[in-house]
Amino acid sequence: MLRDRTDSRAALWRTAAGQRGYFTAAQALEAGYSYQAQRYHAQHGNWLVIDRALYRFREFSDLPGEGDEQLVRWSLWSRGRAAVSHATALAVHDLGTANPSRIHLTVPRGFRQKSDAVILHRAELVDSDVEDRAGYRVTVPSRAIAECAADGDDQDVIDGAVAEALEQGVVTRRKLLYAAQSLGARAELGVERALGALS
Repeated sequence: MLRDRTDSRAALWRTAAGQRGYFTAAQALEAGYSYQAQRYHAQHGNWLVIDRALYRFREFSDLPGEGDEQLVRWSLWSRGRAAVSHATALAVHDLGTANPSRIHLTVPRGFRQKSDAVILHRAELVDSDVEDRAGYRVTVPSRAIAECAADGDDQDVIDGAVAEALEQGVVTRRKLLYAAQSLGARAELGVERALGALS
């Protein structure tokens, strides 16, 4: 069934609006844009080409950003299989002083894509490990802290994140210890040290 151009744009716009203006070639195809039409819009500057088969409506690039637009982009790059994690998740939750130079993503073990712009961690996350944001998923604060401890991140970063998370009431000591135990001895040690520093 052929769609009217305005219907196609409206359908794609609705999808992109929930993803900060980003959309994939597959989503454009589903909205009614053939690959030839997609090429036309990209070549004429109607759509910004972000990556292979990844676009953004030009109008969204003119809006003031909330700082996490890149995370939506990487979620789409992973076809929704990645969750923002580790130090990047701490930054999303505004806990501590984590300021990673590259984006940390946790992906399933069989994930094959690669990029120098991201650091990939492989793990099978359960629903309680993640929360949904506008256009991407992120590990919950207790998991993010435990991930950083398991990776041997700077203890000062972990101490600050634990202190702020407890102060804000977004985690409990029990949840932190449970998350750390699930990631191993190194995570437990880092979290226990951070909790000990509060005494």
